[in-house]
Amino acid sequence: MKLALLAGTQSGCGKTSVMLALLQYFRHQKQAIAAFKSGPDFLDPLWHQAVTGRPSYNLDTQMIGIDLSRQIIQRHQSFEWGLIEGVMGLFDGRAGVGEAGSSIDLAAQLDSPVILVVDAKGMSGSLVPLVHGFCHYAEKKSVTIQGIIANRVGSAHHASLLEDLLVMHELPPLIAWMKKDAPALSERHLGLKRPNESFLPDFSDYFQVDDSALKNAFSSWPQQQIETHLPTGLLSGQTIAVAKDDACCFLYPANLDWLVEQSARLEFFSLLAGETVSDNADALWLPGGYPELYAQQLSQSPGLQSIKDFILADKPVLAECGGAMLLGRQLIHSNGCAWPMAGVLPFNSRMQNKLASLGYRQEQSGPRGHEFHHSLRESDQAFEPAFELPRGDNGIRYKNLRASYIHWYFASSPEIIATWFKQ
Repeated sequence: MKLALLAGTQSGCGKTSVMLALLQYFRHQKQAIAAFKSGPDFLDPLWHQAVTGRPSYNLDTQMIGIDLSRQIIQRHQSFEWGLIEGVMGLFDGRAGVGEAGSSIDLAAQLDSPVILVVDAKGMSGSLVPLVHGFCHYAEKKSVTIQGIIANRVGSAHHASLLEDLLVMHELPPLIAWMKKDAPALSERHLGLKRPNESFLPDFSDYFQVDDSALKNAFSSWPQQQIETHLPTGLLSGQTIAVAKDDACCFLYPANLDWLVEQSARLEFFSLLAGETVSDNADALWLPGGYPELYAQQLSQSPGLQSIKDFILADKPVLAECGGAMLLGRQLIHSNGCAWPMAGVLPFNSRMQNKLASLGYRQEQSGPRGHEFHHSLRESDQAFEPAFELPRGDNGIRYKNLRASYIHWYFASSPEIIATWFKQ
């Protein structure tokens, strides 16, 4: 596989649109490409999958870790090309300049070159010091920026100016550019809308590529045997019910793979379709998503009562973020409209128009995850915490339920997380 990481100068520079344009370009050439996403994002990988027709896996050096990230890439060696969409700006991470969790840190540890997306609107000569600075700091991290993609370019003449400036100052070449009137992806709180509720633009008429320069920006990922020593079969004989629909849609593909690798049998059900937890289920997973968009429909689903009965029967349940919001008394929109939920726990979930919490999380016993939400949990009661965290939502432990705002990455601590799904 030939691999590259597509990074941006900052959030909002058009990185995801360029990523989709590149995936479309490879598909039009009938060349197999595997897409990946740096960081814990759920939404960008859904757009990758909408183009490629196959799951896009998350990689990073913080929540997933470099060993598991390498293993994921290794599993895609049958693809000729691999492209990783970065997170935020190239050097943005937990702290500092290019530290843990940043795209540059991932590129350095994967020994991957970088393709840099620049928002070139209203820019000509300023491109040079901008790119020079990024190249200089990338070299400090032992990373090479192999090419530049200019976004929001005014015309072919504008692109030619940018191309000549990069050549004149011996900087990485302009390998592609996107017109300024290219269609935009629809957004809402938490990020992009999902592909099934928007449209996938065809960027081919707006995206100009130098084929040779683009492919020269990739480098070969070495064939290697990666030892991870991860256990398997930890959930042998367990049937796990998994809520999966538009309300519960934030599932890392790697988490589903992990459950199968642990020999669990998965039974999916949709609350929005009125389905209930299977009588065969030994454990239940309620992933996050957008319950606030479907609150009225969810409030009328018989699935909520089946979840309540399952929890009261003292069976293992993991509820994450939006999945945990299903368990309170009410889900209250920012406009004050309230809808009843399962009523297992004495709290209300209230939506607000600003971010409530964001960041990587690690439980004291080892599991890693990520927290990102706009709702608040309101209650006048104290709860037994489900987790021990130095920072973030410690959640609620009730019977054999563990509920919090955190989305967990299961392979980060297999033995511990397996116990969450067992009696």
